[in-house]
Parts: sequence; structure tokens; C-alpha cells
Amino acid sequence: MSIEASEAGLQSAADTPDPLARRIIVATQSGLPLVADPWGALAHELGVPGETVLATVADMLARGVIRRIGAVPNHYAIGFTANGMSVWDIDDDAVDAVGRFLAGMKSVTHCYRRPRRLPQWPYNLFAMVHGRSRTEVDDEIAALAQVIETRFPAACRSRDVLYSSRILKKTGLRIAP
Repeated sequence: MSIEASEAGLQSAADTPDPLARRIIVATQSGLPLVADPWGALAHELGVPGETVLATVADMLARGVIRRIGAVPNHYAIGFTANGMSVWDIDDDAVDAVGRFLAGMKSVTHCYRRPRRLPQWPYNLFAMVHGRSRTEVDDEIAALAQVIETRFPAACRSRDVLYSSRILKKTGLRIAP
């Protein structure tokens, strides 16, 4: 689990973290401790009560200083070596509904809308699917396409899948201690 600081949330002086908030961000930007009570362990490390850590994190979330707290799995380490970004050319009138549908599917780890870059790039909806093989990913994307064709007739004009060719290290905004 890690805390992802929001670059936008750190742009104004009003959102500059206080000293404890800054210490929490620095202590967690590489991940929370993998123990039964990560917040308690963090509080112990920082020398403050657990309630203070939780209240400070809640305040940073509310103000947008941190964007989210979430698990960041290493897909390769758990056997998901085929990573396919499905790209879809969806009619603008249906893209929000199709996006909500895809985002709600168990096989889709993240889904977002992007502007087209015509004439070379007609795709406006992206949905990542991980699998143990390209065949598994292709089959899942084909199944998603069948449901889209049924639930949203004529909304999908074309689609493709882009596969990862190398592992990129993913990190959020980092601040110096």
C-alpha cells in the first residue's frame, strides 16, 4: 500500500503540508509497512499517536494534498506477464457509459478517457487488462467487446490492444525528506 501525493495538491502555499504531514508523506512514499496495523507502525516510527496520524492523513485527503491510498501490486511478480492496454474508438455520446461499464469489470485494472489525435489516433477510451498470457488478455478483451456491442449497439467503431514491451518503474510524486 502506498500514499500517492498529488502534485496539484502541493502547488499552493495553503496546501503545503505541515511538518507532521510532510513526515507522513516522506515515510510512506515507498509504501506502508506490510503488517497487521500499518498505521500503528507508522505512528510508532514517527513517535506520535495513531489517532494523530489517521487525522492528518484524512485532512490531507480532504484537502487534495494526497490523492489516494492504494495497493500497487507488481503484476509480473504475481504471474500477470501479459499487460494489454485495450484502446477503443467509442462514439462521444456513449463514451461515458461505456467507460463506466469497463471500469466496473473485474478484469479491468484502470480505465480512462483521452482525447483522440486524428487522423492517426482515433481512440478515446483506454482500459488496462492483465493476464498470464496474451491469449488470455485477447480473449478477455474480445469478451468485453461482445458485451459492449450488445449493451451499446454501434457505440464502438474500432478497437485495438497495445502490449507492454518493458517494465517501467511507477512512482508518484516524491518530496525530499
